[in-house]
Amino acid sequence: MTATQLFEQSATQLRQLISSREVSATEVLRAHLTRIEDVNSHLNAIVTLVAEPALAQAATLDQKLARGEDIGILGGIPVGHKDLALTKGIRTTFGSRLYENYVPDENALIVQRMQDAGAITIGKTNTPEWGAGSQTFNEVFGSTKNPYDLSKTCGGSSGGAAVSLASRMLPLCDGSDMGGSLRNPASFCNVVGLRPSAGRVPSVPSEAGWFNLPTSGPMARTVEDCALLMAAIAGPDPRAPLSIQESGQAYLKPLDRDFKNVRVALSSDFDGQIPVQSEVRNIIDKAAQPLTDIGCRIDNHCPDFSGADTAFKTLRAWSFAMRFGDDIAHRRDFYKDTIIWNAEAGLALTGKDMGAAEKARTQLFNRFSELFRNYEFLLLPVVQVAPFSIDDEYVKDIDGVIMETYIDWMKSCYYLSPLGLPAISIPCGFTRHGLPVGLQIIGGPQQDLAVLQLAYAFQQANPAWKTQPDISPLVA
Repeated sequence: MTATQLFEQSATQLRQLISSREVSATEVLRAHLTRIEDVNSHLNAIVTLVAEPALAQAATLDQKLARGEDIGILGGIPVGHKDLALTKGIRTTFGSRLYENYVPDENALIVQRMQDAGAITIGKTNTPEWGAGSQTFNEVFGSTKNPYDLSKTCGGSSGGAAVSLASRMLPLCDGSDMGGSLRNPASFCNVVGLRPSAGRVPSVPSEAGWFNLPTSGPMARTVEDCALLMAAIAGPDPRAPLSIQESGQAYLKPLDRDFKNVRVALSSDFDGQIPVQSEVRNIIDKAAQPLTDIGCRIDNHCPDFSGADTAFKTLRAWSFAMRFGDDIAHRRDFYKDTIIWNAEAGLALTGKDMGAAEKARTQLFNRFSELFRNYEFLLLPVVQVAPFSIDDEYVKDIDGVIMETYIDWMKSCYYLSPLGLPAISIPCGFTRHGLPVGLQIIGGPQQDLAVLQLAYAFQQANPAWKTQPDISPLVA
């Protein structure tokens, strides 16, 4: 099998090829390193590469295979870690000049679990400064380009991961999501990003173990690959107080399921509660047909999102004040303006503000509980807009509606974040200019597997995920 054939394979396919010894882990790794050498300088997705340690690990895995030893469910699969995740012995910058040369002495739990499952760490993927904002750029490494159009953003904050997947530099990546950072770049790059239920993939270490707005999760090119990575990273940890007490073994099972007469609520425009570009709405509306084809009963329905904005923005500002408030007072010049604004908004919060946010979140959750008594899934646009210019820090208006802050254009994602529900971005279609648009599938509390099952069925019924970016001119 040629190098090109190898880097085109899915993680699930690579797992089979390596375990059956049809190819070696070293061959797989070298194929991906060649691909990285060919295209990464044009896309700027992988910002720290550790080729030599990776080759050494691949050789060790090949020796284990030769002895008939188990190499793990991710054995020999090259992976990238978001540059917010601690990686022992590998530079971790958080996209910040303050940590430009920082090398941690420990792994984040998600990194450790991937490595324990046999994955080969190939490097770090780019992220905006401290993961703030859904546009991947920072002063350490610069901007990451969308492989479907190099003049467009790849989204964020797991933008480097999404581009690494879409351009076939890597088959699996981790990411994290507070307001859409797994879902938004997946939508913009035609890959899959799953925001798991709160506590499904514990975040360790963490400064606030009871704070469940952000979560780590998997990114891949296919739904089954996303499930494979979930099998490795899901499960409880005693250091994470909100851990869900279930292992990841369920995600190794086949994702096939009969969806005949399963009730699904779909809204392409949030029932007018937020602005959504017309072209995005049209693509989401077309998702009804493949869903009907697999047997779903589709209703045009959207819950009331009143209070979602208050809940998310208040809790996000509080977290920024906790993380950055003291440091900004002393090293303000090392932070971008949007982080300063968000942290200072948090410092100005009162106890009354926090109480109102939690009350709004609870009321929103209660309305969703009512929704899920009638429907098993809610389907919405992932992003309110198609990929925009890489030169714009964020979207300023949508169809003439002015965005008040740098995150307002991401309401389609962050409205869901305070609820702790599983939500996945799955490729849905393309604009007239060939830019990807994702469909967001939301399930009930802790129904991560069900969300993956519907995403898998939709993937089989809708071929949008097969359309790769044309980056042949970059490797000519």
